[in-house]
Formats: sequence, structure tokens, C-alpha cells
Amino acid sequence: MATVRRGLALSPLMRRGLVGTLLLGVLATAGRVVVPLATQRTIDTGINGPDGPDPGLVLRLALVGVVVVLATAVVSYVVNRRLFTATEAGLAELRTTAFRRVHDLSALTQSSEQRGSLVSRVTTDVDTISQFLQYGGLLLVLSLGQVVVVAVIIGVTSWPLLLVVLVCFVPVVLFGRWMQPRVSAAYAEVRARVGRVLGGVSETVVGADTIRAYGAEERTRTRVDDAVEDQRQAQVRAQTLVATSFSTAVLGAGVVVAAVVVVGALLGVDGDLTLGQLTSVLLLVQLLTGPVQSLTEVLNELQNAVAGWRRVLALLDTPVDLADPGPGGVDLPEGPLELRVEGLGYAYPGGPPALTDVDLAVAPGTRVAVVGRTGSGKTTLARLLTRLQDPSSGRVVVGGADLREVRSASLRRRVAMVPQEGFLFEGTVADNVALGREGATREDVERAVRELGLLGWLDDLADGLDTRVGQRGESLSAGERQLVALARARVADPDVLVLDEATSAVDPALDVAIGAALERLMAGRTSVTIAHRLSTAERADLVVVVAGGRVVETGRHAELIAAGGTYAGLHGAWSAQLEPVR
Repeated sequence: MATVRRGLALSPLMRRGLVGTLLLGVLATAGRVVVPLATQRTIDTGINGPDGPDPGLVLRLALVGVVVVLATAVVSYVVNRRLFTATEAGLAELRTTAFRRVHDLSALTQSSEQRGSLVSRVTTDVDTISQFLQYGGLLLVLSLGQVVVVAVIIGVTSWPLLLVVLVCFVPVVLFGRWMQPRVSAAYAEVRARVGRVLGGVSETVVGADTIRAYGAEERTRTRVDDAVEDQRQAQVRAQTLVATSFSTAVLGAGVVVAAVVVVGALLGVDGDLTLGQLTSVLLLVQLLTGPVQSLTEVLNELQNAVAGWRRVLALLDTPVDLADPGPGGVDLPEGPLELRVEGLGYAYPGGPPALTDVDLAVAPGTRVAVVGRTGSGKTTLARLLTRLQDPSSGRVVVGGADLREVRSASLRRRVAMVPQEGFLFEGTVADNVALGREGATREDVERAVRELGLLGWLDDLADGLDTRVGQRGESLSAGERQLVALARARVADPDVLVLDEATSAVDPALDVAIGAALERLMAGRTSVTIAHRLSTAERADLVVVVAGGRVVETGRHAELIAAGGTYAGLHGAWSAQLEPVR
């Protein structure tokens, strides 16, 4: 119940009109009780009355029954419509809230869980809540109310029969209470296994080419099959528990009816119960056993929904490590931006420091190349400079403001990163380039492509800017995807540009186009390039050498070569690789 209350609190739209819906539901439930009462009156007064049968009374009671049944049907329709409307609105709200939370988490936090599992929390886990609320939630409340009302009427009619009913149902209720935690644990395992299946399938689809290239189809299929089998077994265990609970409720209902018939007949023989009263109680028992059976099933469905709800709430409870400061934050000042790094340190969870005491000052308009061996901390530095992660110590200052205090909208408008492999979304080249800035027009896209000198490449595409890129940009080559990413950055027009230079082997002509586009893109703005090819460092205004998570050298290319330190060694090794083999 604590989980349900918290879930409802996070979905205000789900609670809208809930009181009115419950009142209408109570009215619909009360209408079901009228027919047994009318039946009792019909038998005892209209048929077996002291003056003989009274057809007029029987007709009037039958008409009352018909009117009540029709009214109950109309009210039930209204209840269901209101319930579906409210729950769908509330669950859409919950789904979007969970989706936004995923995007508020850093890439490091996201990578700690399979992508498919995160997707399942926003999709299938919310679906289980939807199914319960729409088909079981109101039924659960109304069934409890119906049980109370029916029990009271049976007690007023014949307290011995009420005692019989209670004695028969007590074992069912106790058994159901004993089963609930076991069902809850079983469905929690089902939701977890569903997440693992989605994670495994999504990885297999994304990595299909790699799987084929290494002949790993059988191994991959086995891994996915094992995950599917684990889910199947978990689902069977949960459904077995559900079937056991439901069957027990059905058995209890049958025993109740039989006991009421036997005891009612004995009471009738002794003159303590009329035929109409016995018939009425039997009909009321049906109204009682139905909810008890459905209560057992609904409570089991509730366990599945609560398991899903807990997974969604666990996502919403995950600390946001890249929180937007919101109204309390600041905007970056207009004009050129200075970049400073002060005592910067970062350590990945459970690992050694990736960066330690990094200090750096970059004047506006400076081209910086960050170089170092693999694992030296270059990419971590780039992610910290763009606030894709927050430092463990120290701070990154842009335009005089700590990045943690800058509103996200301002930060993303003024500081941009071009990753090593730009991610492309399903759509056209123009769609992906326009993603660089909200509200970018077709003219903005064309201008960006023209300014980067990419018109020749664009003419070679089948449909120019309207060429579809396919999923993840797979219809384009690696070099072409880089060009789209650079055009996207030009549309964004940031003041500070951070680039993780790609190492993909590309066509020589595209390599030239990429180099020329980079030169045009970096012109007039502060840029920090994670340089894998030291030709980039040769053209930079400032070279920053990183080793073991520390900045060990800074200066221009010529100065560092003359110093004969770490950079000179790196450059010498790189140059040797370029020399032709004799």
C-alpha cells in the first residue's frame, strides 16, 4: 500500500476525479444488491403471500429489477470510462517523468544498468500498472465494499447463515494472506527477468554486425534463449502460485454455497427461514463469492503491478548526478568565454582516480589539443568540460561560472561536444543536422553545410539533405556520420567546442573534407580537441599533455618538441608510424 500511495502521489492526473469515480462505483455495486432483495420480496409476498399470488406486485418488483439493472449498467459504463481516462493520463505522466529521469542521469549511471532494463521501466513496467489500475484497482476497492454490504444484509436476513459463510471463508482468507508475500516475490523476479530479456535482445540487435563478423550467432542465441527461459520459468512459478490461490478461492466458494443450502434448508424446516429469504441469501452469496474469488486474482495482479511500480520508483529515486540548477542557476555571459579548470579530480566508482589536480586556463578563441596515451584521462576531461559528468573534486569554470551552477539550457546553447562517433537518429540528413539547435530551419541547415564546405559531399548523396540515414545512421559511412555531426555542431553555433577526434578509418577524400570542415568549425571559437592524431596538436595554439590522470606538460608544439619531454616522445612515436616501411 505504501508503494501504491507513493505511485499515486507521483501521478496527480491519475487521482483526478477519483473520489467521484469511487462514489459512482459504490452506486453501481449497490445496484447489484437490489435484485436479491427484490427476489426475496417477490417470493415471500408476491407469490407465497398470505392472500395468494399477487401478479401486480410481482410485475412491479420485476420492473424495479429491470430499471435497477439498466441503471447499474449505465453507471458501470461511466465508471469504466472515467477510470480509463484518468489512469491513462496518469500513467502517461508517470512514463514521461521516468523518461526524463533517465535523461537526467549521467552516462556513467546509465551504463551501470542495461539499456533494455531502463527501457522496460518506462514501458512494460508501467504497462503492468496500467493493466492493474484499469482492470483490477477499482474492482479491488468495490469488491471489498460489496463484501461488507452483502455480509451485513445476510446478517440481517439470517445471522446463522452469515456465521456459516464466515466460517467457510476464514481458511480461504488466511491462506490468501499467507500466499501474498510469496506471489509478490515471484512477480518481482518476473519484472527483473523481463528487463534482462529486453536488455539482451537490444544488445543483440545493435551489435548484429559484430556478432556475424565473429561467428558468435550461436553463443549470442544461447545467451538470449537462456534469458527468455529464465523469464518463462519465473512467469510459470508466479502463475502457479496465482492458480493455487484462485483454485482455493473457487473451492471455498463451492463449499459456502453447499453449506448455505444445507443449513438454510434445516432452518427452513424449523420455520426460522422463508423460501424467499433462503433464495435471497443464495443470490447474495453469489455476490459474495464472486468478489472473494476476484479479490484473490486481483491481489495477485496487484503484486505484479507493485513489482513494476517499485522498479519505476527505484528509477525515480536514483539520485540525479547532473541536476539542472533551474531558476536558482545562472546563464553564461554573452560574448567570448574563458575556460578554466581548477584542481579538477575524478574517479570512477570503485576505481583509481582518472584525473587528479588538473589546472588549466584557456583564453577565449584558443585552440587546445589534449594529447596522451590511451587511458590517460583525455576523454574523461572532455566529458567534465561539457558537464556530461561532474568532477569528484575541483571545478570547471566557463565565463566565470561553475558549470554546476549554470542552467542546462544556457550551457547546452553555449558549450557543445562532438563525440568520437556522432549518433544519428532515424530520419534524414537535414533532420539530424537540425538537431543541433531547437527551432533550426532548413535555411539554417543549408547555411551550416555551405559554411563547412560540404556541398560537394552533399551532391554525392542520393537525395542530398533529404537522404535518409537509417537507424543509428547505418546507411552512411563512418566518415559521413562525422560530417553530419560537424554540421550539427555548426548549427548549434557554440562559443566553446569540445571534440573527441575520431580515429575511424575513412576514405581519403572524406578525411580531407573532415579536416577542412573542422578548421572552419573551430574558427573564431574556443575549442578543445582530444587529439588522437598529433597533426591536430601541431596546428593547435596550446597543447596539453595528460599522463596518469595529471597534466604533465603545456605549451605550443614547437616548445614541447624542443623540451624533449613526454610530448616529444609521443610525437616521435607517432611520426615513426607514418614513415613508409622500406
